[in-house]
Formats: sequence, C-alpha cells, structure tokens
Amino acid sequence: MKYFSTLAIVLFSGSLFAQKIDLKSQVKHSIDELVEFVAIPNDALQHADINRNLTWLTEKFNARGFNSSILPTSGESLFFASLPMEDEKPTILFYMHFDGQSVDPARWDQPNPYEVVLKTEEEGEWKTIPFNSLKDDINYDWRLFGRSTSDDKGPIVMFLNAIDLLQKNEVVLPFNIKIILDSEEERSSAPLPQAVKDYRELLSADFLIISDGPVHSSGKPTIVYGCRGITTLTLSTYGPILPQHSGHYGNYAPNPGFELSQILASMKDSNGRVLIDGYYDGIEVNGPTLKVLQNVPDNTAEINEKLQIKRAEKVGSFYQESLQYPSLNVRGLSSGWVGDKARTIVPASATAEIDIRLVPETDGNRLKALVKTHVEKQGYEVLDRVPNKADRLKYDRIVTITEGSVTSAFRTNLDNPYGVFIANTLQQAFSEEVVQIRIMGGTVPIAPFINELNIPAFLVPMVNPDNNQHSPNENLKIAQIAYGIEAFYSILSTNMN
Repeated sequence: MKYFSTLAIVLFSGSLFAQKIDLKSQVKHSIDELVEFVAIPNDALQHADINRNLTWLTEKFNARGFNSSILPTSGESLFFASLPMEDEKPTILFYMHFDGQSVDPARWDQPNPYEVVLKTEEEGEWKTIPFNSLKDDINYDWRLFGRSTSDDKGPIVMFLNAIDLLQKNEVVLPFNIKIILDSEEERSSAPLPQAVKDYRELLSADFLIISDGPVHSSGKPTIVYGCRGITTLTLSTYGPILPQHSGHYGNYAPNPGFELSQILASMKDSNGRVLIDGYYDGIEVNGPTLKVLQNVPDNTAEINEKLQIKRAEKVGSFYQESLQYPSLNVRGLSSGWVGDKARTIVPASATAEIDIRLVPETDGNRLKALVKTHVEKQGYEVLDRVPNKADRLKYDRIVTITEGSVTSAFRTNLDNPYGVFIANTLQQAFSEEVVQIRIMGGTVPIAPFINELNIPAFLVPMVNPDNNQHSPNENLKIAQIAYGIEAFYSILSTNMN
C-alpha cells in the first residue's frame, strides 16, 4: 500500500521537517478535531446551527491564546479572534467561513453527512474504512467525507493546528494575526458589508488572506489574486391564467415556454458570447495579461474530458481567458411538468433562473439593467411582480424580472508586495513553482474588506480540487491537511524583510 503521496514527501522534506516537528501527529490531531467540528451541523439557514458552531470556535481559539468575540450583525453573528497585538508588526487578517450548504442525506453515500467517514479508493470506488486504521503511517491518499470538510471547516482546523505547531516550536511571530469567520457565506453574506463598516477598527490590517476553495487542478501550491462576483435574476413569462388542454388551446393560447426560450436565445450567439449591448464594455485583455493567464498550467483536453464536452464556448480563447469576462448563465428552467408527470397542456408560466458572474470592470446593477433593457427591446413589458388581470389584458407580452443582491468582484495586482511575499514563501516551503491565478471563477464576499479597509486581498486555497464542495459526498484529502498546516505555518513564521 502506498502510504505517502508526492505531496507528503515534499512536506516532510520542507521547513517543518527541518525543524523536527512531528507533522504526522499534528495531522492526526487535525483529523480528530475536524471530525468533532463537522459533527456540529452548520446549515446556513438554521440559526441554532450557527450558534453551536460559534460556541465551538470560541472554545478552540481561546484555548490557543486568542482573544475572541462574537460580532452581532443584521443577520447571523460573525466570529472574530486575534492574538495580542504589537504595534511594530504588520497585521494579517484571515477570512474563512464556518457555515455550510444544506444537505440532502438521501444523496450521500453515508448515513449522516455530518458524521465524517474515512474512505479509500479501490478500483475507482470509494470504500469506507474504520478510523482506527489511522495509525502511525497515515495514508495521505485517504479522504474524509462529510459536509464542510473542505468548504470551509477543513481550512479553519488547519489554521488552528498550524498555530499549535508554531507555539510548540516557540516561534516568534513576525505578524499580528486576526481572523474573521463568516456565518452566512453560503447565503451571499448579505450582512457583511455593513458589518465591515461597523467593525472597521477591529478588522484593520495590512493585508487579507482568504482560505476558501481548492488549489489548482495540478495540485501545486496556489495563490489567487481575485474572485468573480455574482448577482442573479429571475425571469418569468406567462400564458393562460391556468394550464389549458393543448388540444383545445394549442395554436391559440401563447405558450410561455416558447416565449421564454426566444428571450433567452436572443441573449447569446451560437458561440456563447453575450449579444446584449454594452455587456462587455470596459474589459481589455492585453498582451501582458494574456501571458499571465497562459502561465496557469491548465490542460484543455483534461478539462473537456472532465466535463465531457467536445466544444467550449468562445467567450475567451482558453479557460483562464474566459474567466476575465462576465458570464450570463441559465442555472435553472421550469415550465409545466416533465418525465412521467408530463401533461398535454399549454403551461400557465415559464421561469428561468439566471446568474451573472461579475469581474472588477463590471457593475452588477448595471448588467442587470442591460438585461432588462434587452428584454424590453424584444417587445415585452417588464414588471417586478406577478401580473394581475388588468396587466394581462393590457399587454401583448409580459415578463416578470426580479433581482438578487450583488456581491462584487475583486482583483489585486500581481506585483503587490504582499502577494510576492506569499508566493515566494509557498515556493520556498514546497520547492515547487506556485500557480498564480489572476481571477478565479467562484465568488467570495471580499470586496467589502477591500473597499472599506483599503487593503489588498489574496486567496491561498488549501483543499483538493475534486472535493465536491456544495455537493453530495464532499470530501477532504488527508494530504491537503498536511499541506494546509505547513502553508499556514510557513506564511506565519516567515519575516517579510
């Protein structure tokens, strides 16, 4: 049996091994602590779940010598902790989140998604093994399956255990350390912008590190300089007030499914580029930027194999370039009934759920306004509510459009000195070239920190790229726990001078 992956070998040959720290023992402790943490449900929609997690966090951070606070907001409370401050030291603010997506236990390959299961891969299948299999020689290829093991409780536990090692080794920290843990990240962090304003002095720092999301698919150390933002729209079209027999009223009652499909089809060309006037305004991907994007070691054939697609859309000429533009995505469609419940009717309505991923050059409210203007140009009366009888009899075509909130994008310059420090530290710690990504596709609600605190932000992801976050069978590879501990340890113990 192979007990150590290449990553593990690198870890044991790096700075921690040189300082004779028992990393394996700390990894085992991290696993035990993560099992305990995940056992506390953290559904972002459940107030009681959030409170129980806050209690656990307070206990664990206080035990490491942090001063912790529960910060009330207009929604769920945030968790804040810091070590004693020294004026002459620069301050790092870490952001992570402890809430999680809701679960559907029936879709998981284990009885309870909040009870972590240890698994090994055999012939392409994941097999459950007992936890007493974790002995002195931990197999770094084994995985821990459970909700939030990777997104985002795993990195929190890695951080805590890196602090343990720093304290055991009596390292004099060159930084002040603050950490803010979000309780509504999976609900778009609506209270966060005002909370950052309210607690501006408490959160003040020189730079921000976010530990959320996976490392690059190559498995190499990764630093990300930005995240796309997000906003949403819901579009509904209308036919008869109630579903009608398609034999009696087909060819007479307008079909909302066809009307909605025509609206959606008008928004993009056959290559996936948005046709809405002004949608890509302000975006320039010049030569130097293209060079940075091309340096990311993506493999197009592997991406297409994973997605099982022959042809990619042509918004960019390759994957990283595509992320530099705002997207327009139909995330769900509904009209009438389908499958064995299908009925021969003209539906009463049809609905499309749309999400728009934002880049720093684009404003979410502006893009939503462009979409609405485009729909109006297709001959529709746009309402922000369900039409009443008077509306239905007055207008030929009606669309209801409702809007979601906006989480803005951010991007830090690649030559920022704090980013250079992080990249150099990771490269030295792991003896590998660090993957530097200009902007990633996912969204983390960081813009309030950048705008209010006026600090640069960087993502230093810790977990495996195939972790199934947000989905059934979310998991964390044990090798990534070792990686995360050393990444945190290296950053926190390295002097910038």
